[in-house]
Amino acid sequence: MVLLRTENLHKVYNNGNKPLHVLKGIDLVIEEGSIVAIVGPSGSGKTTLLNLLGGLDKPTEGYVFLRDLDLYSLSDRELSQIRNKTFGFVFQFYHLLAEFNVLENVLLPALVDGFNNLNQLKKKAQDLLARVGLKGKENNFPSQLSGGELQKVAICRSLINGPKVLFCDEPTGNLDAVSRDEVIALLKELNLKEKMTVVLVTHNEKLTYIADKVVYLKDGILN
Repeated sequence: MVLLRTENLHKVYNNGNKPLHVLKGIDLVIEEGSIVAIVGPSGSGKTTLLNLLGGLDKPTEGYVFLRDLDLYSLSDRELSQIRNKTFGFVFQFYHLLAEFNVLENVLLPALVDGFNNLNQLKKKAQDLLARVGLKGKENNFPSQLSGGELQKVAICRSLINGPKVLFCDEPTGNLDAVSRDEVIALLKELNLKEKMTVVLVTHNEKLTYIADKVVYLKDGILN
């Protein structure tokens, strides 16, 4: 079943007097429960495409559909709810809040969503952290963790609201080989055991090996 699809997707940025046409008519289909890797050189538009799929930016032209729902026909509030409840995001640079400990960072998306059973929420966050090998580090701060541990916290944070789709932008880009392999295994496990749809942007050919579908983006065009 098709979960996400784009039709004639364009993105143009106004760069002074010269428009920058980053995406040039992208048609992409993402099946529910699949892993899709978007591969391409720097500047090809990979992150821009990921942001449009995830409702983080607005297209200049074209459509993004979540099943039959046109994402960009929604109000900002409605789109924000989908980003928080249906989508999860993992970035290369983690984006954890330094002043909050590990448990608090994981809890943040659910607290923003107005979750009213804090004890149940904490138990879920602790279970997620234990699952990725971070049991006992709930009270540590980001500055006390390795790069691999930081990315695992970021993944737990992305999962706290039970998303249908996990968007990953270079999720292993800052990791050593051991941590990279652990994150790759975790993404595959989420896909296999929980049927989570994973869309990832990567330069890492090893990450493409776990993908059901690999698309190549160059100069704003899919190949």
